[in-house]
Amino acid sequence: MTKSPESSAPSPAPAVVAAQQPAGRVIGVGVGPGDPELLTVAATKALAAADVVAYHAKPGGRSSARAAAAPYLPETVIEEFLEYPVTTGSTAHPGGYAGALADFYAEATARLGAHLAAGRTVVILALGDPMLYSSYQHLHRALCDLATEARIIPGISAMTAAADVAQLPLAEDDDVLTILAGTMEESALVQALSATDSAVIMKLGRTFPRVLRALAAAGMTERAVLVERIGMDGENATPITQVDPEQVPYFSVVVVPSPTAATRAAEGYRAIDTHVSTDTTHTTHTAGAVVDDPAGGEVVVLGLGPGAARWTTPEVTAELAQATDIIGYTTYVNRVPLRPGQRRHPSDNKVEAQRALMALDLAARGRRVAVVSSGDPGVFAMAAAVLEEADRNGMADIPVRVVPGMTAAQAVASRVGAPLGHDFGMISLSNRLKPWEVVERRIRALAGADMAFACYNPASKERRDQVAWLKDIVLEYQSPDTPVIVARAVGSEQENVTVCTLGAFDPTVVDMRTMVIIGASTTTVFDTPQGPRVYTSRTYGPNHTAGTPVGPVD
Repeated sequence: MTKSPESSAPSPAPAVVAAQQPAGRVIGVGVGPGDPELLTVAATKALAAADVVAYHAKPGGRSSARAAAAPYLPETVIEEFLEYPVTTGSTAHPGGYAGALADFYAEATARLGAHLAAGRTVVILALGDPMLYSSYQHLHRALCDLATEARIIPGISAMTAAADVAQLPLAEDDDVLTILAGTMEESALVQALSATDSAVIMKLGRTFPRVLRALAAAGMTERAVLVERIGMDGENATPITQVDPEQVPYFSVVVVPSPTAATRAAEGYRAIDTHVSTDTTHTTHTAGAVVDDPAGGEVVVLGLGPGAARWTTPEVTAELAQATDIIGYTTYVNRVPLRPGQRRHPSDNKVEAQRALMALDLAARGRRVAVVSSGDPGVFAMAAAVLEEADRNGMADIPVRVVPGMTAAQAVASRVGAPLGHDFGMISLSNRLKPWEVVERRIRALAGADMAFACYNPASKERRDQVAWLKDIVLEYQSPDTPVIVARAVGSEQENVTVCTLGAFDPTVVDMRTMVIIGASTTTVFDTPQGPRVYTSRTYGPNHTAGTPVGPVD
């Protein structure tokens, strides 16, 4: 007997399930985003061999998963229509939303379990992939013990299909891709978006206004695209800036594509704008518009400060407001408030020269370009890169201004007092642009001169040994009791600052978001009710011998 898709007539009672030995198979089948032509061969074979096919839909609705699978269903298949009792948090069920769904899944398990007990092969449909935001997951856990075999057939996920429709890459090279649900708290969405390179946001509809605000707060609105009804009638891709928030369907996905696309453009030294056509047939890249007065173009290299918005100076804020283009490492570009008409060109953190040339090229065509750096642009940042490329490429006639920002060293030092209160140095431990032999020679010079110094770029995922080498080198010159400040993510919600001694310093706790300040022999730590305070004295005693090696020196 075949039930109609809208039928919800009860199957045999749960007691039948318990009375028989499990004999049937359960198969979760991903049917892709909605187009019957996007089912896999394995999925169509499983459907052809199914005794029972089950699928979900909202109250009074029809199943999009069934519509996608319809061409492959046998005429004799038994259909189990699993109608949700509720799709929002509002319900009259005494147990609330969670109670209503618990009862629903218990009843669905009983119905499908009876088929398994009868030896039937039960196929449960899932839009997209069964293991990505799918209702199938709940049934899989419940039915595995009632079946002789449980199998899952992957499907094309909505997130990858959306990127394909928009013809925008989700991730390239070392990009970090984050998948988010629009049902998350707005603050959590902002935090997650700010910490990633590219993103996919699912579960939209009524959540879209919240998602829109989060994208703006994370500085991603200009890159974001809404792809709706993927694989169905009405499939469409539209830039977020052109979307009516009141007309966003549930079957839609926000794609924030890979920022590396901007890097690819930078390698050709030409700026691009990405436009996604509303007919979804193509994506076009066109050169940045030329301003009528090329003489009005300029590059302003800005320091955003170490991380907290309150550490961005009013002068920098004013310059950002006047810029036509924002260029920088993706993480820093995302910190800049979104402004209408402003073009954003985020890129990878290893393409400083290409970024600089892109900025100079845009300025040569009349654009007012803001190149953003964290901290101060003149300290291990983009000011030197822009000036160097202007010098090397005969572009000295293009105006370049540098606007200062608070350095990370200043911010970290302030958290514990004044460890840089006397002569001090700054050094980058990265050997990506200079050999380690040079880094080591400079560490020895600083430690031997008895100067407190701040260490930028101390470690990365691939570079884990330099901090340990730093410790060993400094111990040749300074006492194990020398104060060390280890500060991670200063100015953010994840801020963590500790004070220890050089001997107790653990290099393994250091990552790319960490700064290390090594004290001198005149650096002192004392306890206060607010925690340890650190200062480096500006005076030396008459018999001071700091800087003399305390161990063997190579």
